[in-house]
Amino acid sequence: MKRKYIAFLACTVVFASCKDNEVFEKEMYKNEVSLISSDDHNVFLELVQLTGEEITGYVAASVGGTHAPERDLVIGLEEDPEPLEEYNWSNFDAAEDLYAKLVPEDKYELLDDKIVIKAGERTGRTMIKLRPEGLSPDSTYFIGLKATDVADVELNPNKSTVLYQVSFENEYASQIANSMYTMTGIKDGDVPVAANKELFPLTHNSVRMIAGNELYESKVSEIEKKSIILEVDELNKVMIKPYKDIEVVQLDNDPKYPNTFTVEETFGRKTNIFLLSYEYTVDGVTSVVKERVEMQVK
Repeated sequence: MKRKYIAFLACTVVFASCKDNEVFEKEMYKNEVSLISSDDHNVFLELVQLTGEEITGYVAASVGGTHAPERDLVIGLEEDPEPLEEYNWSNFDAAEDLYAKLVPEDKYELLDDKIVIKAGERTGRTMIKLRPEGLSPDSTYFIGLKATDVADVELNPNKSTVLYQVSFENEYASQIANSMYTMTGIKDGDVPVAANKELFPLTHNSVRMIAGNELYESKVSEIEKKSIILEVDELNKVMIKPYKDIEVVQLDNDPKYPNTFTVEETFGRKTNIFLLSYEYTVDGVTSVVKERVEMQVK
């Protein structure tokens, strides 16, 4: 009797083991599809170079499993603001002034509402046309997307959404990497001044900068009151313009500060250099500055 009981147990264990192996192999072999993103809120960062023209970006998906799929896998793609709502609440709670924003509809176009992973392949993608010029460098922008099953495709529930982050840079500054320049110069004729200034990309050939040695504050009202635009033409001449509320007059009569942009190279190291001369007014106070604004670049 004891031997029969042991034999029964052995068969039960073998049967259970076979079932476990069957489930394990099924999990290994199944083709589960994920949208490609980071593990932090499913963010995918697209850093684009401002060119003045439309830029092409990509949303991609990948398929897991031991073997590549034997048939085409088609994943639907829909715009979805909910992932951004969750991102903002998780990162900033009720501080709405810090919230990331959706990319305005006129700044992008999703060229297809599906992603196809071809049979025998592991990834697929679809294109997004981006028009980032004119976006504020002070905001973080996302396109919220989610995958949908349109052809009996198994989706990874943890990777079925993506926050497609649109960030930008130009030759002079980047939105995501601090573009910290050093400034040395003269104020009001004979007062030496020095400061660190962060430049922010606006378009393919322009940046925003705090005027003179004014104190930088991240409040919108302060940025609008104290900031100027440096616009570089094809000959590297700089046009100085008001960003918002500031009054500014470009001065073109000093050969040492001729309102130009140059790139100097010394011992294999490149340095961006602006040589600027202008007059500006903030809070009723007018200042004349002549400054060298520079940053070493890779």
